[in-house]
Amino acid sequence: MKKLLYQLDTDPHPAVFDNVVAYDGGADHVIGYGGVTPANVGVMVDGTIFTRAPKDKKSTAIFIGGSSMADGEALLAAVQKKFFANFRVSVMLDSNGSNTTAAACVAWLAHGRSLAGLRAVVLAGTGPVGQRAAALLAREGARVTITSRDGVRAKQTADAVGKRFSVELDAAGAADEAARAAAISGAQIVVATGAGGVSLLAESHWRDAEGLQLLSDANATPPLGIEGVDMMDKGKVRHGKTVFGAIGFGGLKIGLQRACVAKLFEQNDLVLDAEEIYAIAKSMVG
Repeated sequence: MKKLLYQLDTDPHPAVFDNVVAYDGGADHVIGYGGVTPANVGVMVDGTIFTRAPKDKKSTAIFIGGSSMADGEALLAAVQKKFFANFRVSVMLDSNGSNTTAAACVAWLAHGRSLAGLRAVVLAGTGPVGQRAAALLAREGARVTITSRDGVRAKQTADAVGKRFSVELDAAGAADEAARAAAISGAQIVVATGAGGVSLLAESHWRDAEGLQLLSDANATPPLGIEGVDMMDKGKVRHGKTVFGAIGFGGLKIGLQRACVAKLFEQNDLVLDAEEIYAIAKSMVG
């Protein structure tokens, strides 16, 4: 029985990255659709759940991608709404690579140490990766602040993520580098999740920061998000802080996404969102 993965993307064109990783994760065929919405996904889901016998349904699965987390979450809800009884297939949500990237990042930060009670700041945290990283840090017991150039947007994001994950998040407006430097004052953890090629923090702002222990930068496009962090850093100590670059934890991200795709074909009722993906990441880190 061929393992068929339906790649449903909320953007006009399905992501090539997700397509390649899906094949590397063990799918025999990856069928990509772009511009998928809650309004048009129903017939696609019907095609996955009404075709194969119960024992063979695990050989069909759904991957939800796209650049918008809000759109991805809405699509996941619409997909699940179509399921009933044993008429269902396994499904994974990874809009913009957010779940796998954030899970890999936080799994390394939490590896071998407790984050409980530590203050964490997620710079430019209103995007998909920042939202998920903030949620996972908070679930590890950290006190998390999301920053954005727009303080109102930061507060709206913190409230929405807090509601989704049943955690409390703080928010701060940080329109320039000086404001971001002020935002990390007193923090033990700093995670940068801004757009590629955008510098968020100068090395001088964190090099001598008292109490700062961990830094992670999800940006792999120069200039990096945190100056002084190399994209290849993987637990390297710089200025007395343990730092991770995007490629440094990216190996886990890629391996994690492949592992999650493989798990989709083990049963027909698996739902992989942030919590489930993070649990898999923690089992893989080391």
